[in-house]
Order: sequence, then structure tokens, then C-alpha cells
Amino acid sequence: MTTSITRSKRVFPEREPVELPLDHPIFHCVYDLKIKPQIPGIRAADWRNGITWERPDATEVHYKGIFDDQGRMMVIICHNTDLGDGWEEEATSPEYFRQFSEKYAYPLGINIIFYAMTH
Repeated sequence: MTTSITRSKRVFPEREPVELPLDHPIFHCVYDLKIKPQIPGIRAADWRNGITWERPDATEVHYKGIFDDQGRMMVIICHNTDLGDGWEEEATSPEYFRQFSEKYAYPLGINIIFYAMTH
């Protein structure tokens, strides 16, 4: 299976993705996130019972960046999380919307856009 990390090597073969620590500005620049959120796919995970991962071998969320020579982030990789569902499935379930879209997916998306525009 090809992952987002191996695909990034096709674009930036000389650069390694670096795990972003929770204190990285991308988690705090507009909204102050206290965790690295794992947003489950609305249909793939048993999120109503607290399971936010989609596969047993993918329980840990990772946020990685690929940086240029000046330390500017060129790519963010959001692995083992489904930010897209958090942005597009808000009408499917009010409970999912309150638990994942409002708290994590929208704030992180806004932070990513703000960070990209200001750094």
C-alpha cells in the first residue's frame, strides 16, 4: 500500500517528513488545540464508542511536515486522521459535527490555512 509519506518522496525525494510536535505553531496560531486530533471517518470508525481510528494498525495520529532549506513548511501530512470527513460530513450527523468538526477539524483547517498564509 502506498502511503502519503511514500508519495511525498516522489515530489521531494531529498526531504524527509518530520513529526510536528504539539507545541508547533500550526496547532496554536488561531485556535489553541490541546491535542493532535484524530478525526475518524464517519463511516469507517466506531467513533460513538470512542474508537477514532479506522484500522487496528493505525491507532496513532501523525502530523508531519516537509520543510525547505529555510525551515518553511512546504507540505503537511495528516496521517491516520480524516480531516476531510470533518469538513464535509457535518450534515450527516449532528453528534459527529459537535464532537469532531466543531472541536477539531474546522479549527485545525483554519490553523493550517492561516499558518500557510503567514509563514
